[in-house]
Amino acid sequence: MATYNEQLQNIWHKYEQQNGQQPATTREAVEWGIAQGLLKPPKIDPFSKLAEDMATALRAEYKVDKFGRKYRVNHAVRVSSAGVQLTIWSEMEHATRPHMQKAYAQRRKGVADDLFQLKTDVDVYNDMHPQQEPINLVLDFTDDVAERQGLGMDDVA
Repeated sequence: MATYNEQLQNIWHKYEQQNGQQPATTREAVEWGIAQGLLKPPKIDPFSKLAEDMATALRAEYKVDKFGRKYRVNHAVRVSSAGVQLTIWSEMEHATRPHMQKAYAQRRKGVADDLFQLKTDVDVYNDMHPQQEPINLVLDFTDDVAERQGLGMDDVA
């Protein structure tokens, strides 16, 4: 039996086939899937929804320090307890050093994982389209970070 993610992926691919492989939003695909009877709107646990919303809000809270640097206030650490994965949050001002070390290590690993996948995706795309000029990808962000620090560009996305 297909996992939930595999079911959603299959619905996405069916939607793409029906709509000529054109770029689309996931909302369009979900609405189509519901209309086709392939999906049912989920029953939402209000506590889970509110906890998810709170995590989003915590992740988005920033302050500015005395040097004018914008920083993230709240930091999460993923832990497993009795076979259940939990996310433990702490405000930077009150967090222990071990909590922050683990939070930073997990975020760094996430960035590295994303960059590895991005590099793989670019390489595969370039191999699929050898007739085109290859897309070049620079993975050294030293200059990007320095530029943002030097210009006080905390809001640069």
